[in-house]
Amino acid sequence: MRLVGRQLARFREAAGLTQRELATEFNLAEETVASIEQGRRPLKPDLAQRFDDRLDTKGALSVAVEHMPEVDLIPAWAEEYMDLEREAIALSWYENQVLPGLLQTERYARAVFRTDVPALSENEVERLIAARLARQGVFRRPAPPTISFVVSEAVLIDRLGGDSVRQEVLQHLHTCTELPGITIQVMPLGRESHAGLSGPFILLETPDHQHLAYAEGQRGSQMISSPDEVSILARKYAMLRTQALNAEETKGLLDRLLGDR
Repeated sequence: MRLVGRQLARFREAAGLTQRELATEFNLAEETVASIEQGRRPLKPDLAQRFDDRLDTKGALSVAVEHMPEVDLIPAWAEEYMDLEREAIALSWYENQVLPGLLQTERYARAVFRTDVPALSENEVERLIAARLARQGVFRRPAPPTISFVVSEAVLIDRLGGDSVRQEVLQHLHTCTELPGITIQVMPLGRESHAGLSGPFILLETPDHQHLAYAEGQRGSQMISSPDEVSILARKYAMLRTQALNAEETKGLLDRLLGDR
């Protein structure tokens, strides 16, 4: 990713363009171009082709992206998602097994990473915790995003990290329900129908109103930009919201769970 980024920078400079000028031509944020050139964000194939055409690179960027090693591609999507998450104007997040990263407390995040297999080193656990908590800075943006969460009730019943961590999480979620722009809904157990059986996913809207999705599996992650595929997930999420407890019912459930100490 760093190599491809440096190639883009060299081609851009040879064309006499600044990062801002290139970004403006392609209706991108200047930070997007900077992130690609610094190797922090992957260059997607469609954008590589457009850059090749504009910068007269004889297809060099497209070839580089096409032959990107898989070891770089898998974490690249996660890095791209986190870049997009920082700038998003809206997020819709469904989780069925673990609390969404943006809602995790430090102790809960530590329990999550300490249960990883193979086991992570303590240094790696602490690094991952710091990165996860830093992402929660989106709540403190001058114009925070609109965020909707649908979380399985199983996540609230689970005792990941122990009873004290669970009680802390329940109180934290209760507090989060009061934050502006955030809606938390619980998908109750025992339903006869469920729109999210295929697993968790996140829908995202960028500042330029592009609609994307992100999904993680056991051994990799995937950014989804196809309008047809994003539409399918958006319809699933809309159905999940109708099947879940509404915001007031969810807050009542949290009150009851907090009372069961």
